[in-house]
Amino acid sequence: METVFDVIKDLPWWLWIIVVLAIITLRDILQRRHTIIHNFPLVGHIRYMLESIGPEMRQYFVANNREELPFNRIERGWVYASAKKENNYEGFGTDRDIHAHQHIFINNAMMPFKVKDEHPHKTDNTFLPCAKVIGAYNKRKRPYRPASVINISAMSYGSLSAKAIDSLNKGAALADAYHNTGEGGLSPYHSNGGDVMFHFGTGYFGVRTKEGGFSMEKMIKLVEENRFIRAIEVKLSQGAKPGKGGVLPGKKISKEIAEIRGVDIGKTVLSPPTHKAFSNVPEMLDFIEAIAENTGLPVGIKAAIGKLDQWEELADFMLKTGKGPDFITIDGGEGGTGAAPPSFADHVSLPWVYGFAKIYKLFKSKGLIHRVVFIGSGKLGFPAKAAMAFAMGIDCINVAREAMMSIGCIQAQICHTNRCPAGVATQNKWLQNGIDPTLKSIRLAQYFKTFKKELIEITHAAGYEHPCEFKMNDISMNVDDQNLSKTLDKAYMYTKQTVPFDGMQHLKDCEHLGGIKKQP
Repeated sequence: METVFDVIKDLPWWLWIIVVLAIITLRDILQRRHTIIHNFPLVGHIRYMLESIGPEMRQYFVANNREELPFNRIERGWVYASAKKENNYEGFGTDRDIHAHQHIFINNAMMPFKVKDEHPHKTDNTFLPCAKVIGAYNKRKRPYRPASVINISAMSYGSLSAKAIDSLNKGAALADAYHNTGEGGLSPYHSNGGDVMFHFGTGYFGVRTKEGGFSMEKMIKLVEENRFIRAIEVKLSQGAKPGKGGVLPGKKISKEIAEIRGVDIGKTVLSPPTHKAFSNVPEMLDFIEAIAENTGLPVGIKAAIGKLDQWEELADFMLKTGKGPDFITIDGGEGGTGAAPPSFADHVSLPWVYGFAKIYKLFKSKGLIHRVVFIGSGKLGFPAKAAMAFAMGIDCINVAREAMMSIGCIQAQICHTNRCPAGVATQNKWLQNGIDPTLKSIRLAQYFKTFKKELIEITHAAGYEHPCEFKMNDISMNVDDQNLSKTLDKAYMYTKQTVPFDGMQHLKDCEHLGGIKKQP
């Protein structure tokens, strides 16, 4: 006598498929979470599947070379090719719309700068240190001249993976660049030879008391034990979410990250929007001076720009007291390594060109330009954009997403989910295994070297030796239909102050205050 199981076992395969589909259909009709699936059982699942892979479909099959944001295919391709030392040239002319609004033009000289036989670029065509010394004006005990004008922006261990941080720091060492820690604290992966800029925000991770405040004792100890820390950056705000504290999901907080940050394992960490250590401009200046005095290092601030009233107050106090930050990092509203609500990412704070122009104009009007080193951050990791930034008054550039792309980021835009397919922005061990820090560090360094080489070539084409010599009327940009293009000084209504510069050989040979040679 046959049992029910014997009958089921003998059913043809196609009947099994019908049974399974019937069960799914019944489930779809009975559920109430998704209206589309209820109204269109079975077929409705296709809609959600297509939606989930929509970004990838558009990226690879739909969007043209210049269409995507935040970085289009041409920009990503240039970073990838530069990092791999492949051909990054274009053939048959540009496919960019050179009549588009804000397209920039670099005004080349009739006769380019001539590189003589004894010039430093004859032996190293990527030698490009910062023209100014951080901390020189305020006579810090350990002033610092960055040996590269392009450096790694603030991205913390926790947001990025251990292997990504390891790759970035090793690459920074190879490229003579500094590596900004981001606000996640100093990790073992930051100690592979690269100069480090220690960065902290309102969470004070790495220099945090049990109550969540700032610990000067921990800061002093950190600097004394890690002599490769060359400067300290206090984050007031960042481009992705100014005025909003950071969030690190609990699923990203391992035992190691918890120990580095001084927080609990697996518990989501919220950084408050404001500092506990100070609440106004005078208190902030005292805080900066206290850190500089106790550590001997230059201390600066990082911020995205909106209202100017407190910036004007800062400038006035700097004039009155002689105190002040040694550097100011201006982040653009287009910043993006920090995950943020769309309302913040899309609308809060100015784009870099507007924000920086406002701050530079303000500080120039107060006669403070010579006291501050300006650092720019906001999609400036391309030679032409860098030339524009130098023409506007920047002294150094920090890059974040461009550096991520050089070590394998594919712009999947799921950094906040812990599922980064490239292993760059995840704590998933399996996904990280695809990163070879030895290889990726070389690619980061090669991207930096290619960037500097092309920036130097653009600089020479404009008739200058160093990008700091760019003037605002060396760059034109499309503005509107009535005035097809304007030089930067006309567009942003200020003129850049001349940077003291005695030639590249002077920078090469300098043994004086803040020389680029490594200090112990």
